[in-house]
Amino acid sequence: MRKPTPHSSGAKPPKLAKSLIPNHVAVVMDGNGRWAKQRGLPRTAGHEAGEAALFDLVEGAIEIGVKEISAFAFSTENWKRSPEEVKFLMGFNRDVIRRRLDDMHELGVRVRWAGRDRKLWKSVIDELERAEKITAKNKVLTLNMCVNYGGRAEIIDAAIELGKDIKAKKIDPDKVNEKTLTKYLDVPTDVDLFLRSSGEERISNFMLWQSAYAEMVFLDVLWPDVDRRTLWHAIEIYAKRDRRFGSAK
Repeated sequence: MRKPTPHSSGAKPPKLAKSLIPNHVAVVMDGNGRWAKQRGLPRTAGHEAGEAALFDLVEGAIEIGVKEISAFAFSTENWKRSPEEVKFLMGFNRDVIRRRLDDMHELGVRVRWAGRDRKLWKSVIDELERAEKITAKNKVLTLNMCVNYGGRAEIIDAAIELGKDIKAKKIDPDKVNEKTLTKYLDVPTDVDLFLRSSGEERISNFMLWQSAYAEMVFLDVLWPDVDRRTLWHAIEIYAKRDRRFGSAK
């Protein structure tokens, strides 16, 4: 197992109390298309540039002590994009997982897949499942690759599976609560920090259940320009928030 590669600028993570570091960070990697358009490049070039941003952010998360990242790689709504872009994104997600797997494994990262298998290319599913198997025992950080993922779809699928277990008398319906349903979700941990790049201020059907009490941070930087320093800045903002979870001071 190796330590994260230092950032090329020499930047170090801010010194914050452990209690001020979010355990789980959800990331909407937005702005690839705009980044490419500004440079007169095809949208696919923006997605390619965004790969380095994600994995620099992962190394920065390890450095500062974040334990889980959920990355919105392909949504259930992204099928509405042009056939050319969908085809590119399918192949790109498959190849990114394959290309980065050894590096993630060396860092002690556990890779997990969150999302539906319907419509998803079999080659993408194969790579995701292979990554899950190889990294299953890693404990430094969990990276949830959210591919063909939607927050509403996740809740619907969880409710269907819970209903099946109630019908099979494995679960007492009178004892069903939030904790019960959470166990059926693809990602069963609460999000502490919800980070979106590009300046857009919406959650776009991502981590709906998990983000009930997440701190939202929207930064005006396009995804390919993001690196670990962006994450650290977001965490500094998070650390100043007063998280009361419905209680009063």
